[in-house]
Amino acid sequence: MRGFSAVCTWLLPLALASSAVLAQDGEATGEISIAEEALSASPVEVIERLGSGRASFYGRRFHGRPTASGESFDMHAMTAAHRTLPFGSMIRVTNLANGRSVLVCINDRGPFHSNRVIDVSRAAATELGLIAPGSGEVDLELLAS
Repeated sequence: MRGFSAVCTWLLPLALASSAVLAQDGEATGEISIAEEALSASPVEVIERLGSGRASFYGRRFHGRPTASGESFDMHAMTAAHRTLPFGSMIRVTNLANGRSVLVCINDRGPFHSNRVIDVSRAAATELGLIAPGSGEVDLELLAS
């Protein structure tokens, strides 16, 4: 488990760099993020398109609790739970309703609702615009890490 935490910690700055620029009220300003600029300069290789489905999020209730990978869940980190992808996998999640995308690192198992394909952290859900509706249709792409 210790090796995984090191991998996710190493990949986390890239995922965090994908964050949209937020206004003081916490809403996205629509400006291009640092990661989007970096991605356009050196494109991230998409290994596999994983398809689309419903995404939900988890946050405060689980903050600080251990994830299936053994690290503590941080609702402010760009992480996600997936049923089968290996821990440390980098995924681009795109909200199909608004086109917003984030990069997340898989560090947990779930979701445990049959109609959902991924649970993202609260930070990722904020960036994707999923907080108010609680869930939304997303597209998933596995990225080279």
